[in-house]
Parts: sequence; structure tokens; C-alpha cells
Amino acid sequence: MPAIKASAILGEKYREIADFCEENREPMFITEDGKGKLAIMSIDTYEESIGRLELYNAIEVGLNQIKNGETITKEDLFNHLNSLIGR
Repeated sequence: MPAIKASAILGEKYREIADFCEENREPMFITEDGKGKLAIMSIDTYEESIGRLELYNAIEVGLNQIKNGETITKEDLFNHLNSLIGR
């Protein structure tokens, strides 16, 4: 679960950082002593990234199911879909 902190902790550069992240739709990396420490991104970018990871995971699961022979016929698929919509 992500931690939630008030914008004030970023100090006087908050608006500049937030504007960059929102306008560019990409994270800003914060360094300390020349090494990466933090990645800051807009909520929209975060949600898109998480959604993409969930999609990639679902695709991987499906590909593994195909590889392992865990498939159904198209007739069974359509019968299942029709039962879901009440046909």
C-alpha cells in the first residue's frame, strides 16, 4: 500500500515537481549523492502503470495456460458467454 504524505514535505519545489509530472506524464527521479532515491509521478501515471502491469500479468497467465494445455473450445466459450448474458 502506498504511503500518503502531505505535499508540504516537498517544500518550495512541490508545484514545480507536480507540474512536471502532470505535464510530461512521466516520473521525476530524485537523487541523493548522485544515486537514485525516489521516483515521483502523478496519480494518473501511477494508475496507468499499475494497470499496464496487471494487463501484462493477465497476458502471462493466459500464455502459460495455453502452454499447459488449459484451453477450452470456442463452442464452450460462447456457451459460457451466452449463459452470462442470459441467452
